[in-house]
Amino acid sequence: MTATREPRRGRPPKGAPQLTRQAIVTATLKVIDIDGIDAVSMRSVARILGVDPKSLYNHVAGKDGLLDAVAEEILGSMHLPEPTGDLRDDLLAIGHAFRESALAHPQAAPLVLTRQLASLEGLAPVEAVLTVLRAAGCPPRDAVPILRTLVATLIGTLLREVHAGPTYGITDVAGIAQRRTTLEQSGLPRVAEAAADLARFDSDAEYQFTLNLAVDAVTARLSAT
Repeated sequence: MTATREPRRGRPPKGAPQLTRQAIVTATLKVIDIDGIDAVSMRSVARILGVDPKSLYNHVAGKDGLLDAVAEEILGSMHLPEPTGDLRDDLLAIGHAFRESALAHPQAAPLVLTRQLASLEGLAPVEAVLTVLRAAGCPPRDAVPILRTLVATLIGTLLREVHAGPTYGITDVAGIAQRRTTLEQSGLPRVAEAAADLARFDSDAEYQFTLNLAVDAVTARLSAT
């Protein structure tokens, strides 16, 4: 009986599909979609791909490399609109493009806030927002904190959308009715007054409201200065 030779560690078996950076990113996103960002490791991603964890190091530099690659994937998938020269319209368009991209993998959205990216994919949305702000006369020293505030606000709204629970309202009819009754009987007059709205959650309307509020704040600030 002839013994079967084990493939060398870190290399795919002969005839196996070639491991690529895109395949690694896709597998990392699958881990995040199922178990969240904290579950990402070279081992968990390699398990999805059916390869030795060491083989991933040919494409990414450890866990940080995996997370950077995912953040780049989210930002790189954005369909950035051409600027029109209208501050409000352009910021709203970028905000909607960001939501469309982020909702494909909402659990991974926080990476956009926490990763320091230097690639073209990672910086293209930053360039788009800064271009719109600078065209409106916003100096760089103000454009940067405005950019960061917009991103943090929109990601926070997206995370609320993904994890919406009783605190932010619920979507099923029976649950809404039960939650409304609880709020109306809370003994807190303003909570009871707002019970009908507190018990509901409309993700599209909430994001639209938040985006408009944020853009209104930006336009008002720039108009004042």
